[in-house]
Amino acid sequence: MSNRYLYLVVFTSGMATLAIELTASRLLGNVFGTSNIVWANVIGLILLYLTVGYFIGGRWADRSPYRKTLYHILLWGAFLSALIPIIATPIIRTAATAFSQLEAALALGSFVSILILFSVPITLLGTVSPFVIRLSFSDVSRAGQVSGQVYAISTVGSIFGTFLPVLYTIPELGTRATFFIFAGLLYLMGMCGLWQEIGKRALIWLWMAIVIIALNFIITEGLLRPPYGENKMLYADDSAYNYIQVQEDPEGNRYLYLNEGQGIHSQWHPETILYNRTWDFFLSAPYYNASFAPSDMDSLLVIGLATGTVARQHLAIYPNLAIDGLEIDPDIIHVGELFFDMNKEQMPTLNAIAQDGRYGLRELDRTYTVIGIDAYRPPYIPWHLTTVEFFQEVRAKLSENGVVVINVGRTNTDRRLVDALTNTILKVFPTVHAMDVPRSFNTILVATLNETNTDYFQSNFARISPEEHPLLVQALSTIAISQVPVNTNEVLFTDDRAPLETLVDSLVLNFLLGDGTSLLR
Repeated sequence: MSNRYLYLVVFTSGMATLAIELTASRLLGNVFGTSNIVWANVIGLILLYLTVGYFIGGRWADRSPYRKTLYHILLWGAFLSALIPIIATPIIRTAATAFSQLEAALALGSFVSILILFSVPITLLGTVSPFVIRLSFSDVSRAGQVSGQVYAISTVGSIFGTFLPVLYTIPELGTRATFFIFAGLLYLMGMCGLWQEIGKRALIWLWMAIVIIALNFIITEGLLRPPYGENKMLYADDSAYNYIQVQEDPEGNRYLYLNEGQGIHSQWHPETILYNRTWDFFLSAPYYNASFAPSDMDSLLVIGLATGTVARQHLAIYPNLAIDGLEIDPDIIHVGELFFDMNKEQMPTLNAIAQDGRYGLRELDRTYTVIGIDAYRPPYIPWHLTTVEFFQEVRAKLSENGVVVINVGRTNTDRRLVDALTNTILKVFPTVHAMDVPRSFNTILVATLNETNTDYFQSNFARISPEEHPLLVQALSTIAISQVPVNTNEVLFTDDRAPLETLVDSLVLNFLLGDGTSLLR
């Protein structure tokens, strides 16, 4: 067999290595998030495993310079790569349960366990390039040329392995299938090569495919977050950005869960508008202005629309309100249409836009009375939506009496993220107000274009007619007693330096290791 097949082998190996690395981040991100620390762990350990593979591969190729040995390595690498999503499923579910119960040791242990799953298959794939180099030439004078070709072909494969999972296989087929596809390509290369070397005896290695198929049926993928109590699962699937679940409780409330399922991102009930949760507090924002009445509410932009709870509440109070909603995940918008009445019949004035919050904000060509930002769920906080420069862009999209309202996570004892965002916002807006949402780990910040004080809210609230606006009065009644003092710290988020993930990682770790016990009470 010519060297062309060896080059095809190294191309496939490079493609599979990067595809597995990217899919590993998705596997971990469903539970542990996609912060810098998660990416650093994935990339760092994959590089470590590859380094060991390069070292072992060179020595192994010198001791056993046979194509049959290389194809056996490919088969084992393929088999162990295909095992990853099967074995990892119960570990991930354990980690999700650990987070919901705040058991730090289990959560951290599961994180390490998943990463260990990648050590042997990635190390084996790391041996392929030096092995192919050893097998590709007998003339030492061509060593540099052959080595350059092998690593160039491997890198081209890595490019394909970078984009194929992100653009196609993960969003269209899912994380589990992505592992199987690239492991299957490795297996196919190993089997075809081995057939050329030993003929029908290669069929004995079919046992690997049989084991994977059997285990795939025995150990089903299951749900990352099983339904709570008597809840019914209405939808569960991977998107390009999230693992999405929709559950319905016996009372008819529907909930949107993302990734590890720890937080409720949207809620819907056919007869209920207010839920005594974070979304209700967005209704308070414009009333921190001086002399603001319901008739002054002209338009709303929601960054982090999810499946439209904030939009639905506003439309129940302001039926003709113009609303734009930015949601990066188009599948969430689709789920909103299917299960949360986020459609033109029920929300005719809502314009749902599948776009990144900051990029989408720049593309909009109007100003708003209220801009609501509901995209700060720890640990999934997009840093580029927290900076001074971002809030300057937000300010430019506000009308003359416009305000910004933001949902920020915290714990009972750790308000560093709230204080840091307050400090950042005050570089752009003159006044910030704060409200702690009861029975939650959320603080609502409201920033106004002009100097304001809480007396403005109280006077505006007093002038609203309960007969004309019963839902609004009901919502603002809770908000009026939830105001808290505004504090800042020295942390400042800018486009050049935004130590957001360091802060959030520390907040989450403190929550798991210490604060979590009190939070459960």
